[in-house]
Amino acid sequence: MKKLSFLFLLLQASLFAAAQQSFQGSGPVFSPEIHGDNTVTFRIAAPQAGKVQIMSDFLPTQKYPTPFGEIDGPGMADLAKKENGVWEYTTPQALTPELYSYAFIVDGVRVNDPANVHMVRDIGVVSNVFLIGGGQADLYKVDDVPHGTVSRIWYHSPALGLERRMTVYTPAGYETRDERYPVLYLLHGIGGDEEGWITSGRAAQIMDNLIAQGKARPMIVVMPNGNAALEAAPGETSTGYTIPTLFLPKTMEGSFETAFPEIVEFIDRAYRTKADKRHRAIAGLSMGGFHSLHISKQYPDMFDYVGLFSASIMPDPKVKSPIYDDFDRKLDRQFAKHPALYWIGIGRSDFLYQINADFRKKLDARGYKYVYFENDGGHVWRNWRIYLSTFASQLF
Repeated sequence: MKKLSFLFLLLQASLFAAAQQSFQGSGPVFSPEIHGDNTVTFRIAAPQAGKVQIMSDFLPTQKYPTPFGEIDGPGMADLAKKENGVWEYTTPQALTPELYSYAFIVDGVRVNDPANVHMVRDIGVVSNVFLIGGGQADLYKVDDVPHGTVSRIWYHSPALGLERRMTVYTPAGYETRDERYPVLYLLHGIGGDEEGWITSGRAAQIMDNLIAQGKARPMIVVMPNGNAALEAAPGETSTGYTIPTLFLPKTMEGSFETAFPEIVEFIDRAYRTKADKRHRAIAGLSMGGFHSLHISKQYPDMFDYVGLFSASIMPDPKVKSPIYDDFDRKLDRQFAKHPALYWIGIGRSDFLYQINADFRKKLDARGYKYVYFENDGGHVWRNWRIYLSTFASQLF
């Protein structure tokens, strides 16, 4: 009996030690290690591997083919094999302040860093993330400031025949005050969902910090799912753990734009909003910019502030919808009502750069006022976080 008790205690101790090691992380492998000079070392234990690389947005970009043309994507670098089968890579220079994402490629297979529990999903790709603080990137940190609340809520869409989910940010103090707030409707890109702006976009941290610094007014931010055929993000619906994909039905064919007033009406009923045009904004990235453009011109009395972030502009000529009919006439009607802010942002290497340049020529030819923001980089979250920070600071 004593022998059995001893074996039981030994087993318990070994299980505790394993659990403790699991709880503490990766044991002897420390990755990523951010040094005092902002160089970063990455490590992964892969003793049987023949080649290990890192893929990340801090490396020089590479061109990747997509159905929409070539786009900039993360660069790659080789790791060196060290002692005990641990592979290592240290950035040759200090990294500039930014929220970075990365993954390892082990003998051609993409894997996440086992030593880093911090990950985000962007469409169907899960990446590790780390933050180099300073400058613009300080807006992406959880700072010691009053924090807003992020909720996932459901609403019924009669037009789409679905119960649908959206993410809503309410500013610090919303629950304890009686005041009403302006609303920003913030839309994701193709293949994305109502989680994108909160995870990859750091929208809650950006809003918390801008509001705390007095650079933005307290506002409600509504992040709906722009895929009109879906209830919600993958894994959050009655269809179960579906595989995320870019190629979803009912994305840019008029359904979402047609049903959008239901979202505004629901938010005005459910939250303490300032329910008028002067206190509503709409903005989005890529497909979300396309939706923002067409929603705002379809309903010119709904939004006084419009933000197009790396936006797709014109619909596919094969798509037929009343939403996209009479483009120029609807644009004329919208600008005749003098929107308070029409904001366009895009990176110089974005594959949609020329499309946006052509749209600006149309606006210029008609004498319509807009604010234009151009920077380096392509169709990436790094730019969209900057655009949100800049646009939100100019609202209301």
